Amino acid sequence: MSESIKLANEIIKLDQQRDKIWEELLLSAGDRAFEILRELQNTH
Repeated sequence: MSESIKLANEIIKLDQQRDKIWEELLLSAGDRAFEILRELQNTH
């Protein structure tokens, strides 16, 4: 498998993991999930 294919597969896995974590954040924070995420992104 070429390096490009490996990298693309890794991106797909990370995207799926991100979706799962986002769902967990939504369940935990509800309507504030997006606000919390943006606030933390702006401080890092």
